[in-house]
Amino acid sequence: MAGSNGALGGTFKIVRILQIVSLIAIIGMASNFISEMVSSNNAPSDVLVGTLSVTCIAVLYCAITYILYLDNILPYLIITGSDGVVLVALVVVAVVVGKPLSYLNCRVVGTSSMAESAYQLGAELKDSLHSEGGMVKYSNWIGATKVTCYEMKAIWGLSIALCILFTFSAICSVCLWRRSKVVAPKDIEG
Repeated sequence: MAGSNGALGGTFKIVRILQIVSLIAIIGMASNFISEMVSSNNAPSDVLVGTLSVTCIAVLYCAITYILYLDNILPYLIITGSDGVVLVALVVVAVVVGKPLSYLNCRVVGTSSMAESAYQLGAELKDSLHSEGGMVKYSNWIGATKVTCYEMKAIWGLSIALCILFTFSAICSVCLWRRSKVVAPKDIEG
């Protein structure tokens, strides 16, 4: 598993695989929400479109760098900077997605009377659709159902986990770059 780069190289590969899996999960959930909004003849939320855009670019980046690593042509120092850029984008996603979610308790969503919840959600969506030009307001969407709430919290959690993983892969890249620059000591006895 470790190959020619030892445990550090094996760690880099595992982290990249975890990043790809997490990104694909976020893409699936965000695209499902966007599909639901569009099928209801509403414009999707900017938060979800932004999340989908960032994660699609990031998964392509991860796949390309993984292939380059396997072929031993990965420029480690450039990848460290690129991981930093993706990290910043994911921090923005985590903050924007998580800001309204941090105040929302998914267990209590929908616990009041069904008619009251449906009426309140319908009124809020109607108001936001008229004021936003047909766009679903993200803060209203996340509180629509328990399932939506939990799925958005999953996206938020995976975004936070990706921030940690990209920090870790950037550190691995720096260490791999440093290892590739170290000159092996000469054998003076032989």
